[in-house]
Amino acid sequence: MPNPNPELLLEMINLGMDTRPSTAVTAEKAFSFISKGWREVRDSAGADLQLMRARANSLKNVADRELENFLNSAYAFSVPTRSPMETSIAELEFVKRIQPKLSEFRRAYSSPDFSRKVLEKWSPRPSIRIDLSAIRKAIVWEMDEAGGIMEFGRDRPRRRRKEKRTEEEQEWEPIRLLKARFKEFEQKSQSNYIFRNFKSKDFVEKLKLGLKALSKDYQESKEVPPLDPSEILAQLAKETGSFFYQLGIKQDVCDKIVETLCSKQKYQLLSHSSVGEDLALLNHHNIIDDLDFRIASLIQSTGYHSDGGFSTSSVKDEKVDNKRHVAIVTTASLPWMTGTAVNPLFRAAYLAKSAKQKVTLVVPWLCKADQELVYPSSLTFSSPEEQEAYIRSWLEERVGFKADFKISFYPGKFSKERRSIIPAGDTSQFITSREADIAILEEPEHLNWYHHGKRWTDKFNHVIGVVHTNYLEYIKREKYGAIQAILVKHINNLVARAYCHKVLRLSAATQDLPRSVICNVHGVNPKFLKVGEKIAAETESGKQAFSKGAYFLGKMVWAKGYKELIDLLAKHKNELEGFNLDVYGNGEDSQNVQSTAKKLQLNMNFLRGRDHADDSLHGYKLFINPSVSDVLCTATAEALAMGKFVVCADHPSNDFFAAFPNCFTYKTSEEFVARVKEALSKDPQPLTPEQRFNLSWEAATQRFLKYSELDRVLSASKEGPRENGKANEAIKIKKSIPMPSLSEVIDGGLAFAHYCLTGNEFLRLSTGAIPGTRDYDKQHSVDLRLLPPTVQNPIYGW
Repeated sequence: MPNPNPELLLEMINLGMDTRPSTAVTAEKAFSFISKGWREVRDSAGADLQLMRARANSLKNVADRELENFLNSAYAFSVPTRSPMETSIAELEFVKRIQPKLSEFRRAYSSPDFSRKVLEKWSPRPSIRIDLSAIRKAIVWEMDEAGGIMEFGRDRPRRRRKEKRTEEEQEWEPIRLLKARFKEFEQKSQSNYIFRNFKSKDFVEKLKLGLKALSKDYQESKEVPPLDPSEILAQLAKETGSFFYQLGIKQDVCDKIVETLCSKQKYQLLSHSSVGEDLALLNHHNIIDDLDFRIASLIQSTGYHSDGGFSTSSVKDEKVDNKRHVAIVTTASLPWMTGTAVNPLFRAAYLAKSAKQKVTLVVPWLCKADQELVYPSSLTFSSPEEQEAYIRSWLEERVGFKADFKISFYPGKFSKERRSIIPAGDTSQFITSREADIAILEEPEHLNWYHHGKRWTDKFNHVIGVVHTNYLEYIKREKYGAIQAILVKHINNLVARAYCHKVLRLSAATQDLPRSVICNVHGVNPKFLKVGEKIAAETESGKQAFSKGAYFLGKMVWAKGYKELIDLLAKHKNELEGFNLDVYGNGEDSQNVQSTAKKLQLNMNFLRGRDHADDSLHGYKLFINPSVSDVLCTATAEALAMGKFVVCADHPSNDFFAAFPNCFTYKTSEEFVARVKEALSKDPQPLTPEQRFNLSWEAATQRFLKYSELDRVLSASKEGPRENGKANEAIKIKKSIPMPSLSEVIDGGLAFAHYCLTGNEFLRLSTGAIPGTRDYDKQHSVDLRLLPPTVQNPIYGW
């Protein structure tokens, strides 16, 4: 449609404004103002166009002069010089070839058409079109007295609601586009825009997080927000994971629930400064560990600080590598000279010696009051670090090398009735999730009698139990021992089946436990083997190696063989006339044992207990051990390693030693007398190299790896990619979760039943547990720098 005539439009407006002259005058002024403004814009645009043309002509003239100078110089260069030595033939030919091209370029550039085309290309293209409809819309709207808008139509004005126009719509289109370009450029110049382009690069984002963390105030970093409902529910689901596992819900389902709940709240790890998207860039591989760290940070913000954590090892944590982790958990610790304190210590040293796996030895920590009851010579320690230094010094003196393994402590209490250390709290929590790979439970039945915590087989990939003690034999000696032995037998079967993948029995003297094999996995201190080599060399040279007769060494309690020894000597006092026996030992039954021997007038000389490697014991020829309660007597193995005679009972606990020529076994008391006299009448035979190796810890470690199937577990982790690529393909295939077998379901049910029983304090006390051992006490939290008992379960406790 053609645009209407402005004069006609103005006349129409004036006709429609007769009833309101003020509005007509205003419209006329507006139209005059717009016309004047448009003329000024047009004149300014014409002047600018003329200026651009003048500058283009000036540039063209300059270019013509420069091209003329260039052609003249080229022509002068093309003329041969008088000196033929200064002119090259190649340069002359080049100028001849380029001169026609330059002439053609000059003609094209100097033509009027070229200048016109250039100016048309670069000059603005004015398109001066007056849209009178737009002008009409601009001048016919005026605000009425009521705030409405008058729209002039054919008949009469109509009211309609005021339409707000944005500032951008009111601006001239070129100006608005120019401002938009400036805003876009400003956004691109900002650092945030640059970083957004590299969001896929973790390095840049982590660098941003590090810079933000450095810029935060120290006081602000101490502000830790409280737990939100999603975090509380996540912690609740995590802590009840073992409970749901017994109901048939897999652990990975509980972990998925925790991950889902935690993903709703982007909590910070160190302070409140981390925010949503930035926190997600930290790339944490274990959201459960992040939740634990979050709760620990919240507890620490209340004023509690932990410096040492659960481990007090002097070996610093190294970079995480591909090595497997082995945690050895035992029920006793030096300076208590008992088998469960010494043998696990040597096992840790020799497993760590190969440097193929990382090893952590977890031993009980006793408060000072219990230390005075257990440790000899009133030896006590004020801190775990002090006891660790003692343990390492004692070990290095005997093995001759520095063992590179960690030592961690868990809370324990000494039971006078059971004469053993009972764990306090969940022992499995003192091995971090990062190191929870392979567990070796020294005395698994003892560790799990009152265990109320996470199932070992759930936390660790492979769990091995090593049975040290014949508890049934000890219990039968107590009052109502037969009935107690039946109960303990079933409890031992339950905990061994529920918490171990494999069980090693040192000898057939122990009860038959599920998934168990019989193998001696203990060795002797290398120091004893050196003493044996020394004695063998003295014997070959004709020197008298043994200057003393017989002795017995062991903890002075009736169950350690003292009853059998006194009975044998009392029964055959006349046959053994003139026979003297030195006895070394300390224990709870010392006074009773000594008074009984004195009453029967036996030739027994009682001395304080000492280390079997002490020089004062090297000169004895005969070691007597009538005990039938031991599983595998360490003192017997040490005596054989030193080249002595050993007289012991024909008992399953001594089957391993019976193969040595210096070991004499007996079945009756008469045979005992005969064996003693035979041993005192001649010298022992020197050990062969094979016999010495069988007694060593190197051989014991080899047997342990074989019969526990640990060598298979460790070798499985070392299998690399094969040439055919099948191994790499297998890695990419996600393993499906198999349906649990009937045996696994039964084991899970037994573990759940045991968990419920050990969670009830009344049932614990009725079965002989120490009061308050379900959780550690305040003194343990102070000594080991743990969370106080009141806040160890920050969400709930039951």
